[in-house]
Amino acid sequence: MVPNTLSGVGSFSGVGSFTADPPPPADAGYFAGGTANPRNAVTKLLFANDSISSISAVLSSNRDLGAGMANSGTAGYSAGGLVSGTGSVATINKMTFQGETMSTLGTGLSVARQGLAGMANSGTAGYFGGGNGPSDVIDKITFSNDSRSTLGTGLILAREALAGMANSGTAGYFGGGGGNNIVDKITFSNDSRSMLESGLSSTRSALSAMANSGVAGYFAGGENTNFVNTVNKYAFSNDSRTTLGTGLSVARSYSYGVAKSGTAGYIVGGNSTTTIDKFAFSNDSRTTLSPGLSVANDSAAAFANSGTL
Repeated sequence: MVPNTLSGVGSFSGVGSFTADPPPPADAGYFAGGTANPRNAVTKLLFANDSISSISAVLSSNRDLGAGMANSGTAGYSAGGLVSGTGSVATINKMTFQGETMSTLGTGLSVARQGLAGMANSGTAGYFGGGNGPSDVIDKITFSNDSRSTLGTGLILAREALAGMANSGTAGYFGGGGGNNIVDKITFSNDSRSMLESGLSSTRSALSAMANSGVAGYFAGGENTNFVNTVNKYAFSNDSRTTLGTGLSVARSYSYGVAKSGTAGYIVGGNSTTTIDKFAFSNDSRTTLSPGLSVANDSAAAFANSGTL
């Protein structure tokens, strides 16, 4: 008998034999590494019920100050960071969402660095920008084969401790860092760079970001002279900026962000806190998860599986 395949259902192989397709991976956010021990651990936030758990996959080394981005529905990537006793690294770990398995890309970042930021055009490519040095480098990872290229035009200003978020299919944004209020915009169609006329509402570093793809992106928290709780929102339709009336529940820096596009975004940890703030995209209202992280953590690399974007 010739085997038959039914797309999305499973495959028949011989009489009485049936192999079902595995269920799709659950939509979730992931936080990799950070300052909490063990520093190679990966924590999972399940979007369906906001539960927190640890997974068996771990980073290839203990590190913090790395950056994350994701090819939603397929895999998440954690790049660079600081390894104690070693310094900045160029390593890129890839976690496949189906089965939550970790691997290391043969080609890492073009320049070893920490304090960089990540964002992605889901289904096509992800980008890692900036970092210590300071650096203006933007590396691009093409998802079809995980190859790396470096954009001819980097950030407008070399800086570290910035944040990244994206309107998948259209453009990505790198905001703040180096005590600046600059927001760089990378148009995905040709990787051209521009600068938003309306930058952040204040100069700050060590902020975090997340996005409701197709609608708006958010830059949250950070530090200038003091920690801040400000959340700036950028409408993707015209890149206009507003500031949420309700900011973070705790002013902090070195937090990290993930989002379930269409539903809610989360700003997690920072400054040795366990706090997780959740922003409902329908009205930008804020709640605080209870419990939050099981252990205080900051400077993790974050990425999310939001399904199809």
